[in-house]
Amino acid sequence: MATLKEPKSLIESAYLTKGIIGNVGMPGAPIAHFSLVVNAASGTVSGMVEITQAIDSTPIEVKVTGTVRSTGFGEVTKIVNLSGEYVVSVPPPAIGSYLQKFEAHMDINNEWNGTGGFSYGSHNINNVPVKSEN
Repeated sequence: MATLKEPKSLIESAYLTKGIIGNVGMPGAPIAHFSLVVNAASGTVSGMVEITQAIDSTPIEVKVTGTVRSTGFGEVTKIVNLSGEYVVSVPPPAIGSYLQKFEAHMDINNEWNGTGGFSYGSHNINNVPVKSEN
């Protein structure tokens, strides 16, 4: 008699992944460093992205959520989409702050390497490497 396997619980299917999106080594290029908890069973991701740039020493920290989908074929085995918002402070003499949108996409393999891009403020970075730091 065959027994049915119990599906993995949401906690059992969760894992942490870290990596970068961007042209590391290119002077002045913005780099998105991600640290994400992936729930493979539900297809959801959440975590943090930190955007750094050599010419601006203040990193931007973004709390993100998104989805991960399996393609089922080829070298690109996962498609990841992230979105979030971060606070931008208005420079003096003005007073105040506002929320700015962040979005990212990655076409990656099972090792979290591939290509992707991200946008924040007036910056759009596309077709750059995605590299795992696991």
